This record gives sequence, structure tokens and C-alpha cells, in this order.
Amino acid sequence: MNPQQTKPTQQTMTVAHTIVQQLQAWGVSRIYGVVGDTFLDFLDAINGSGLQFIAVKHESTAAFMASAEAKLTGKLGVCLATSGPGMANLLNGLGDAYQDKAPVLAITGQVPTPQIGTDTKQYLDQQVFIAPLAAYSALLTSPDATVEVFAKAIHTSLEQGAVTHVSVPKDLFTQQQSTPIRTQPHLMRGTMQVNPADIQQVAQLLQSAQKPVVVAGVGARAAAQDVVHICEALGAGLILSLGAKGMIDESNPHLLGGIGKGGSPYASELLKQADVVLLAGDTWWPQDYVPENVRIVQVDYAATNIGTKFNVELGLVGDTKVILPALAQQLQGHQPNQQWLSQIQQARQKWYAELEQEASMEGTPIHPARLIRALERTVQPDAVLCVDTGDHTVWFNRQFRGQQQDVLFSGTWRSMGFGLPAAMAAQLSAPNRQVVALVGDGCLGMSLADLSTAARYALPITVVVVNNGHLQMETDRQKVGQHTELGSDLTNPDFVKVAEACGVAGFRVTDTVDLDSVLQQAMSLPGPALIDVSVSDVMFPNTTAQEA
Repeated sequence: MNPQQTKPTQQTMTVAHTIVQQLQAWGVSRIYGVVGDTFLDFLDAINGSGLQFIAVKHESTAAFMASAEAKLTGKLGVCLATSGPGMANLLNGLGDAYQDKAPVLAITGQVPTPQIGTDTKQYLDQQVFIAPLAAYSALLTSPDATVEVFAKAIHTSLEQGAVTHVSVPKDLFTQQQSTPIRTQPHLMRGTMQVNPADIQQVAQLLQSAQKPVVVAGVGARAAAQDVVHICEALGAGLILSLGAKGMIDESNPHLLGGIGKGGSPYASELLKQADVVLLAGDTWWPQDYVPENVRIVQVDYAATNIGTKFNVELGLVGDTKVILPALAQQLQGHQPNQQWLSQIQQARQKWYAELEQEASMEGTPIHPARLIRALERTVQPDAVLCVDTGDHTVWFNRQFRGQQQDVLFSGTWRSMGFGLPAAMAAQLSAPNRQVVALVGDGCLGMSLADLSTAARYALPITVVVVNNGHLQMETDRQKVGQHTELGSDLTNPDFVKVAEACGVAGFRVTDTVDLDSVLQQAMSLPGPALIDVSVSDVMFPNTTAQEA
């Protein structure tokens, strides 16, 4: 018998169907994008597959949505664009994912293979174009490489928390290939064993402190109670990053607020006095706030994050929910410095008294602190809050007292226009949770067209617009630096009318007497709503001409 006659025939499928099944095999349930002619055959394969295509108005929105989904869920976010300008428009949202280490895969169509390298319309070398942002970028040149290329891109994104990219020539999508889909491996990492000697060494350093401070970020959220226990044992002040808001109850006596432009000046003063700092699950720390003579211990899951921005004496590499409980146990019985605890209490009392005074201002236009306090009272404890970039971000950081909410924001990239796309992605990813976007009027101007996307998919998000007619953060810097105020004033449309024209319920608030009730009304609706809040253009406290 001829051996070739008994060999089983491998199943063949198009490249387009292969990509769909490869994505689904790794848990992808939706793709964000703008339709383009280079991948119409890919859309045919998506249609009816169970993989959802979310059609948006601008490719930057698609990339922001993919980044936000990845930040919220830890899963792969996927965005899709055509060649040339479509791919170029993705880059802003991909920059956000790159800077915040969110696993995102960008799929882009490319001109047909015979036209690659020519002067044909919308051609560019996409691998060169995306190189600064992508940990892996490939041009698919053979149908038989589809599975390997996409599996590598997906795996790289998820394991490194990175942006990856695959461009597919238009004519390849319909070609056949027979390589079986590569399924996602079930990674059994086991339980990491902490070396007791290492924990003891770190504990001894922390116990030597007379003025200890703990700085905790979102990476320590799973070990929040252990952070509290460490602070109690050491008698340490506690500072949280913006992303960690709500991780620790605001009534905790060790909590000092945040640092940076929106943070507590009293927390910053104490930090400058600290002799030992424990940095747990946080990679960003304003350089101007790092004490000059301090011994730093850093705990992070990735060795690459330790000691990259300042001198770290001891670094513990591993999961905070494994390391911090062991450290808390080792610190039991330590006697804290009562004088330092007294300073912590005084700093805390001064700070919260200031916040209460700011947030109690009534009238019209509405003070931004009063808006944040109303938002705090209105949102649900498990809500997802999507905060855009601008003056309202620092007011949020300054005033919002979190519970267990998740806060999504453009951390290091700090792009305007993030809030609305992030809210839509959060609602799609967590449909049973309340989702609120806090956006400046300038921010909404950058993604305004995608209000209709929220209506198209009937997403019950609430968009709160902080409307003061300015790019306020830049206006403040212009004033402080004695620059011209050219260009920082805004010519805004009637956001309520625009919202209603897009199919979104619109509300306007001009006085604090209506603020809380309108927020509650809007958030109770079954579909999307926008609230245009007239906010005073007050200068943020202690603003300088330099970046905070």
C-alpha cells in the first residue's frame, strides 16, 4: 500500500479564518477597529464567528479601547486598522499601551504583496513605523506562517505586557493554509517560595527605620490588607498611587493621600523626612519627591522594574500577594516610633481638613473639588472610573476617596482623549459593572465622534464633562510662567445637543444644588448618558510652570 494514500489529510482554511480561530483560542472575544479595504476578507471571517467586531469612528479610539480592556482585565486587547493612515492613527492609543505595559495586539492590513515596497497608495513600511512601540512586529509573507506568527505575537504581548503587531497583505487573507491552531497553554507556575533569609534581611532594614513610609501602587492591590498590616507594624505613613485609589479604606489612620501635583503637600513633606521607604507594586514615582538620603526596598513582579528610576538598596522580585504577607508576618511585634506616628496623624488631619473645605464650596459655576465629591458619593463601590488627562485628573487624584473601584487612566503616556474609549471598552469587558468616564471639555473634543459608538452599542456609560472652556492645566502654566494664553481657550459645541444628536441622553448642570441628583439620574439610565458640568476655571493649588 502506498504510504501517501494512508496519510491523513490536514484540514485547510483561509488565513482570515485561521487568525480568527487563533485569537479565539487565546481568549480574545472582541476586536476594535475601523473598516478598511485591505482586510475586508478578514471581516467576512469574523462575521458569524462569535468574535465581536466593534466599529468605531477613529483608529485611535480603537487602540485606546484595546489598551483599556487589557488594563482592566489583564487579557489581550486587539485593535484593527488598514494600511497607511489607518495604521498611523492607531499609534496614539498604542503609545498608551506601550507606556503602561498593557498587552495589546495591533493587526493591520497591508497592500497586496506585489505592491509592497512600491509607491502605491497607502503603502508604508509598517514594521519601521511601529518599531519604537512594539516588542514584536511581523509582516506575514506566507500563509503557512500564520499560526506561528500570531501565536508568537499573542504570547509576547501577554507574557511581557507589551504591544505587538502583525501586518497582513490584502491578498493573503483568502489564501489557504493547513497548520493546526495553536491553543493557549495552561501555565502552571506553581506557588513561589519566598526565601526566609531574604524576607528577614528586608524586615531588618525596615525595622531599623525611625521614619518609615510605604508607597503602594496598583501592583499591590491583591495584597492590600498586608500593606495595612505592614504599616501598622512599622508605624509607617502610607502613600497610594492614582491607580491604587480605593485599595485601602480612606479611614485608615496611616493613609496620607497621594504625591505629585494632585497629592498632599503634607505627605510630600513627610516623605522627604523618611529614612526608609518600602515601594510595593508601583513603578512611577515623581523624581522631585524622592528623598535624598533614604534607603529604599522595592517589591515588584518584574526585575526590570526595580531600581530603574532611583537607587534601590534591596529588591524583592515576585508576586506582592506572596511577598507582602511573609513580610508582614516577619514584622509582627515591632515597636513603632510614636513620635513619627504623631506626625503622620497631624499631616493626615491637616490634609483631610483642607479637602473638606474645598469640597464644601457651593454655587455656580461648580468648583472642581465639589464635582469630585459628588462623583464620589454617587458612584457604586465596584464601579470602573475612566479618568481622562488634564486638570480634572489632578483634582480627582486630590479629592476622590475610593472604595473598591477600578481607576483606568493614561498613566505615563498621558494622552487626552482616553476617557470615553476606555469607558466603552470597560463596559463591554465588564457589562455588569457601573462605568463612568470623567473627561475634560478638551479631552472630549478629541474623541467626540465616538459618542455615537456608545449609542450604537447601547453601552450604559455615564460621561461627566468637566466644562470650563479651557485646556485648564496649560492655561495655569501659561499664567504662572507669564506666557501668552494663546490657544488654551476652547470653542466648545453644545455638548448636550451633540450627545442627543448621537443618540445619547444629555444633561446640563450649572449649580451644585442640582449636581448630585442629576448624576444619580444619569447613572440610573439603561443606556449612555452625558452630563455637561459647568466648572469654574480655578487655578490648581501650588501650580508651577514645570511638569509635576
